[in-house]
Amino acid sequence: MQLVEQKCAPCAGNQAPLSNGEAGALLKQIPGWELADYGKFISKKYKFKDFKEALAFVNKVGEIAESEEHHPDIHLTDYRQVKINLSTHAIKGLSENDFILAAKIDKV
Repeated sequence: MQLVEQKCAPCAGNQAPLSNGEAGALLKQIPGWELADYGKFISKKYKFKDFKEALAFVNKVGEIAESEEHHPDIHLTDYRQVKINLSTHAIKGLSENDFILAAKIDKV
């Protein structure tokens, strides 16, 4: 099943983060996303024509995050650039949830 078709699963914090190899394999399914901070999170930047478009995107990402119960760090800078960082805070690293949410964000 493709990432975009999956649902984020609750994380109790008792699982180990994905290894760099596991993360790298999943990363191939979400073009444009990068491993950052030694594999602790994935990140992608988006650029829009104006603030209104950037803010609309942020709001759509928020709706997806709420429906998946998995929340990214969102940075809106220079009035039209959005950077999204995904990690699973409970395990201080990456889980499959991060890649599922990234795939769903890319559908926006």
